[in-house]
Amino acid sequence: MGKSYRPKRSSVVDRRSGVDRRDIEEPGATGLERRRGPGRRLSDFTRSAEEGDLTKEQFLFLMAIDAFKKANHAAFPSWSDVLEVVRLLGYRKTMVSELSLPNAEDWREPHNAPSNVRPDRWAERFDDDELDELDEGLREAA
Repeated sequence: MGKSYRPKRSSVVDRRSGVDRRDIEEPGATGLERRRGPGRRLSDFTRSAEEGDLTKEQFLFLMAIDAFKKANHAAFPSWSDVLEVVRLLGYRKTMVSELSLPNAEDWREPHNAPSNVRPDRWAERFDDDELDELDEGLREAA
């Protein structure tokens, strides 16, 4: 029997060459990588959240997701549901992306763009008392 063929890994760097593998840009890096090692630390934003010290923004997001889950009896909201909550919180795509996503087109919208997540005439489904209750529930969640 002959030798089995093992393709070379393109990510292997020969340390004898003097090149530090940490200095090499990984192909296809998106900017979302959280790999840590020597010299790489968590951001204060991430570290504080992991330790339980949430910022106002993080807390508001968690409360909004929790309110959505309760209102819709959804233990595990879909990504579309999460995006709906984010848009209803007032977030809009107003800046150029800091991520490198080769298969997605970057775009921007005005800061005062409507959320466009509610169907047309959504408010007409409720009477004034029900709308007041919804508003109150959202305020309590915040």
